[in-house]
Amino acid sequence: MPQFDLTTPLGRRRAVLDYLWTDHAYLRLGFSNVHWISGELVRTNQPWPFQLKTWADRGIKTVINLRGGKATSFRALEVDACARFGLDLVDFVVASRDVPTREQVLGAKALFETLRYPALMHCKSGADRAGLMAVLYKHFRQGESVAQAASQLSLKYLHVRAGLTGVLDFWVDRYLVEGEPAGLSLEQWVRAPAYDPAAIKAEFRAKWWGTWLTERLIKRE
Repeated sequence: MPQFDLTTPLGRRRAVLDYLWTDHAYLRLGFSNVHWISGELVRTNQPWPFQLKTWADRGIKTVINLRGGKATSFRALEVDACARFGLDLVDFVVASRDVPTREQVLGAKALFETLRYPALMHCKSGADRAGLMAVLYKHFRQGESVAQAASQLSLKYLHVRAGLTGVLDFWVDRYLVEGEPAGLSLEQWVRAPAYDPAAIKAEFRAKWWGTWLTERLIKRE
């Protein structure tokens, strides 16, 4: 990430300014969309470095980045902050407008079994990707039914079901009407040869106003 070389004052300043405006981090200075999923896992929006220090001081040991972004300012600042504050940083990339793949669902199950807790999990807004992963955490680690865990995808967390991000709800609903009645666990359903994320997504239809809200007005990542 040469354009965000944090070893120089100029590089660090450039990274902070890019993070502030390009990543809309100014909106997150006073709003973190923080919700404890359990006593060991909290979901938030993208944290600032000073917020990561606060979390480290509160006992958080691991940060899960759901966004990816290897050549971005937020990534450079997060890598640097986690190293300085003694936090494990784990990248686990998921999408807000795609049906999760078999590998992502099974990978999430394995991830939650091996993390160093307490942990913090974030995407950009803490609404959609964090919501999907919270559903998987609640189901796989805490044993909640998928129907119960689906409450992690709701407007309470700023998730918009009516927009393109509603494909995540559509995926959950598909399991509840297709997999569960057939006696399949979520893991068995996604492991089945018939599991086809692309086909499920192709059947999803967002509402026009929801799409306008997520894609035009708030420009959700």
